[in-house]
Amino acid sequence: MAFRKEPFTVGEYYHIYNRGNSKQEIFLEDTDRDRFTKLLYLCNSDRSIKFRENIVEKRIDAWDFDTGKPLVSIGAWVLMPNHFHLYITPRRRLGDLMDGTDDNSLPSFIQKLCTAYSMYFNKKYGRTGKLFEGPFKSVRSINDRQAKYIFSYIHLNPVKLINPFWKEKEITDITGTIDFLNTYSWSSYLDYQEKKRSENKLLKVTDFPEYFTSKRNFSKEIFDWLTLPKASPWGDNMSY
Repeated sequence: MAFRKEPFTVGEYYHIYNRGNSKQEIFLEDTDRDRFTKLLYLCNSDRSIKFRENIVEKRIDAWDFDTGKPLVSIGAWVLMPNHFHLYITPRRRLGDLMDGTDDNSLPSFIQKLCTAYSMYFNKKYGRTGKLFEGPFKSVRSINDRQAKYIFSYIHLNPVKLINPFWKEKEITDITGTIDFLNTYSWSSYLDYQEKKRSENKLLKVTDFPEYFTSKRNFSKEIFDWLTLPKASPWGDNMSY
């Protein structure tokens, strides 16, 4: 995975996303999604961590592993069948951590994450070649309005699984849509709904502006986006 030339900046916030090569699915079953989610936690570390050696062979829960100092802070995430979205901010420059081989910690984290998952996926399914389409894409958040939009965009992505055209057409079953989001485990939506689970460890919300000061405010923002007039722009340049 090639690193981009422009450095990511500590104190800035980025929407990161990537999809499977030729739009292929990268999560075929829940065990795949579970592995990627745990890698989100384990790879966010200044240490070199090997899943089999450090987790499987030692028979420990990945969520109990001491990962050391994180490379980035994660504010939101979601897994879809053939892609993922993250909202993250760099914690510090790699030069302060390791040998200064790259500009900062964000691309190192994404490289560790995608390499580890690609190795797992290829071995499990007996395939070769690259799993992801190419270098990850990134969009820098320039203000709080855009940041709140990105948060809603990430958390509402799973709605496409039950209503592929919801952005273009009116949602007739808002209650059913919200019920679906409340049962979809593979995003940070449940964490903002204050559900206690191991995945809570992925988020470091104190490193982000207070977009949602409470569960009530978060839920209201999500509801407002679901009921927006369909002429409102959804940023198709980010859409997978």
